This record gives sequence, structure tokens and C-alpha cells, in this order.
Amino acid sequence: MKLLIRGGSIAAGLGVIKSYVDILTESLLAKGIEVINRSRYRETSFDGIRTFNEDIANFEPDILLIQFGVDDAFQYVYRSEFQENLVQMIRLARRRFNPVIFLATSHIFDNPNDMDAVNIFYRSLRIVASDLGCELIPVHKYWAVYLEEHNLCSKDLVQSDSRYPNEKGHEVIAEAVMNRLNQIEPSSLSLPGETG
Repeated sequence: MKLLIRGGSIAAGLGVIKSYVDILTESLLAKGIEVINRSRYRETSFDGIRTFNEDIANFEPDILLIQFGVDDAFQYVYRSEFQENLVQMIRLARRRFNPVIFLATSHIFDNPNDMDAVNIFYRSLRIVASDLGCELIPVHKYWAVYLEEHNLCSKDLVQSDSRYPNEKGHEVIAEAVMNRLNQIEPSSLSLPGETG
């Protein structure tokens, strides 16, 4: 079984030695799930559409995790364009290989202006997930609970550029993603022809 992750800088692990994708790769290997990461620095949902064939369709993953939003927010992609790009990726994936699809948000920001900017995109992820029947992984909510429980600020889990989580921040993202993956019924993750 293959899980493909497509996103921008955060999923690409910018600035860290061990990203959340690396943690997932190690954790899911024992469950027989191969993790393929096709994320790159500063890529937006437009890049996700542009490279859909080579980055997603060629691999025909059983599970597709899409994590765009932060790079889109800071590169001034319009919310309407972002939503349309997500819809196109989901429809293309379902038409060609019909994977289980997850949409993931990212972390929260201490700066209220930055938080307002990314919240627009997190809401879009929620809307698209609801409208198209995808699984939403609200990483930002898990992150907020983690901060409260450990008496931390977001700056404790990010690099000097707050758009990018540090290694501890990536651990938190990995926990949020794994928790959501573990809640999915095994039968819904079975390959065609397999039983759960």
C-alpha cells in the first residue's frame, strides 16, 4: 500500500533533518505502508496541479495526503484559486486511481496577522474536505492543544522563520497525522479486491 504526500515547504521538511514525513515513513513501514513524498520548497497548490501527472498520478497511491496552504497564503494565492486547485487535484485523483484522500492543515502562528492569513486557507481545506467527502486532518487544532498542555508558544515549535516548524514541531505534526490515520477503518484503506 502506498501513501503519497504532496505539499510545499513544510511537507518537504525545509530546515530540519527529520521531518514529519520521515517520522511517518518509519512508523508506517511496520504497517506495510510505503510513504512517497513529492513535496518541494515554496510550492503552492498551483504547482500541485501543474505537476499532478508526474508527482501524483504516476504513483497511483492508495492514500493521498495533500498539505498545501501556508506557502499559498504567503505567496498571495487567492483563496478561490486555492480551493479550485484542491478540487481539481481531488477530482483528477478520483477519476484516475480513486485513493482515500486526506487534506491537512498546518501549525498555528503567534503573530495574529499571519494567523489570519493562514486561517483563510485552513477554512478552505475544511470546506473542500466537507464538500467532496475527504478526510480532514486539522493539524492546527492538535497543535493548539499541544501548546496548551505543555505551556508553550508556537515560537517554541518553529524555526526563526515562523512559517516553518522546527524538529519538535514536525513531531507534533506527525502525531496529529498518525492519530487521524489510525482512526480510519482498515477496510477503507484496503486495496481493491482486499478485505479489511
